[in-house]
Amino acid sequence: MNLVTLLPFIVLIGAMFLMTRSAKKKQQAAAQMRDHMTPGTGVRTIGGMYATVKEIGDDTVTLEVAPGVHAIYAKNAIGAVLEDAEYNRIVHGAGDGLTIDTPVVPDDASSLTLDKDADKAEDKAEDEAPKLDLGKKDEPKAGEPKADASDDSEPKDGKADGEAGTK
Repeated sequence: MNLVTLLPFIVLIGAMFLMTRSAKKKQQAAAQMRDHMTPGTGVRTIGGMYATVKEIGDDTVTLEVAPGVHAIYAKNAIGAVLEDAEYNRIVHGAGDGLTIDTPVVPDDASSLTLDKDADKAEDKAEDEAPKLDLGKKDEPKAGEPKADASDDSEPKDGKADGEAGTK
């Protein structure tokens, strides 16, 4: 009878032992991977950013995230140290048959609009489109008579906004 009540606890303790053992192995493997980093190595952070290692400190690593842009990260933030071929394939597109002759982001905004006449024609068409009536009544212009009594411009209780009433 006592063995039956103790069995779930024994299984639970064994499972906890196996989980902590595998977690320790993963931590040791990650630490060993981080120790093999050298300046010039391509890495991926745990946030998914690819960068090149520039300097390695005791607890930090300086990464070049873009040409001339350096950032300091904790060593624990490095998720993977990549082989040179893999890093170049991911970051530069090398080996995919992908060649980019023009910059992805233009240097100026003039290249964003290809046909200026088409843009002007679209703007003119928008100006000529009928306006949507949202039910808001326009205020009468100077010299025009005021709207009739059915106009909702005055409150029904005869008080202006913010005017205190009496009971």
